[in-house]
Amino acid sequence: MIVLIKIPREFIIEKIKEKTKLSDKDIQSRIKDKLDKLSGLISEDGALHIIANELGVKLLDEPGELQVKSVMAGMRSVGITAKVIKIYEVREFSKENRKGRVGNFLVGDETGVIRVVAWNDKADLLKKLSEGAVVKIENGYSKENMGKPEIHLGEKTKVTILENADIEVKEKAVQRKTISELNDSDSNVEVMGTIVQVFDPRFFTVDPQSGKKVVEKNGGFFLGDKQIDNPDYSYVTNVFLDDGTENIRVVLWKSQTQRLLGKSHEDILAGRENGFEEEKNELLGKIVKFTGRTNKNEMFDRVEFIAQLVDTQPNPEEEIKRLDGELEKQHETEEVAEKPEAAEEVEEITIETEEAEEKDAVEEEIKEAEEHKKTAPKPGKKEESKKQEPDDLEEIDDIDDLMDLDSI
Repeated sequence: MIVLIKIPREFIIEKIKEKTKLSDKDIQSRIKDKLDKLSGLISEDGALHIIANELGVKLLDEPGELQVKSVMAGMRSVGITAKVIKIYEVREFSKENRKGRVGNFLVGDETGVIRVVAWNDKADLLKKLSEGAVVKIENGYSKENMGKPEIHLGEKTKVTILENADIEVKEKAVQRKTISELNDSDSNVEVMGTIVQVFDPRFFTVDPQSGKKVVEKNGGFFLGDKQIDNPDYSYVTNVFLDDGTENIRVVLWKSQTQRLLGKSHEDILAGRENGFEEEKNELLGKIVKFTGRTNKNEMFDRVEFIAQLVDTQPNPEEEIKRLDGELEKQHETEEVAEKPEAAEEVEEITIETEEAEEKDAVEEEIKEAEEHKKTAPKPGKKEESKKQEPDDLEEIDDIDDLMDLDSI
């Protein structure tokens, strides 16, 4: 069986930068060259793989224990040692004539945090875990979920709780960006702006047990070949957000739609018949903060924002504090940039001062030389004249030179 490992684009770029010291600009230039040379034959990701190979950059670590940042979707025999960050409840599910259980928990190390999924009997492990415990996972496998890798515990997976062990965890902080700064692979980012357009929620039928979309056919609802007797509804809402730099479509699934509209699931279902004109009008012009990730909509060739958290009442004090911090950093940057100019100004002043001092010294020497000339011996005093003559002549030459210099 061929196993495809999906390596995120940003990971490849970081690996290339780490091993070759190339800048982002250099890498983008090489990608463009490859795309031009192999026009229509490869994607940007394909070009990146070729560039990494040509530069001798090894993208994947040797099999064995990995750090969180090195886990990619599609890997087998995954091993990792990490600290348990959060434990979620075990849920039961029904799927095509069989029932099962699934639980998940988050683990992290100094490179990041990842979700671990435990199926059926492996879900019993969660009862033994506690937040803060360090676990060693051996022979797991990784899959992609919502664009991110996660570790799954299979039948052959071994999990050991390590006593008296500790690991420093690096949790990725939420990063605030303007809409114009977003790219198609951002995650855990936050944007804030004004809602300028709101669409009605779109409803679709789902299996209440699994949450998966069901299809209506032959007068019933089906999930695959299984008929669903009492389907539920889910929904998705789209809004356009503008922050003054650009605007972007924000996609809000069920729970985030509830937060945006401030309504329960039952209230939203009740509004299917009458529409949501009142709620839409209230949202227009409202400043809202969204936290989530970006996604490239290939059909429309645009970047969209998938909301994972909605704040309809951003705290003004927090925003003022954040802006003050940004202004302070900007001020420090400007001060650093101005320092060389200040140094040049000091140098210019020093030079001008030195020139003025030199001119004063020259004028002083001229005065002294003229005084000496006035007191020079008269022609009748031959002996004194002979003694003084060499000095006077030298002095007179100096005066001529100084006068010429001063006149310049």
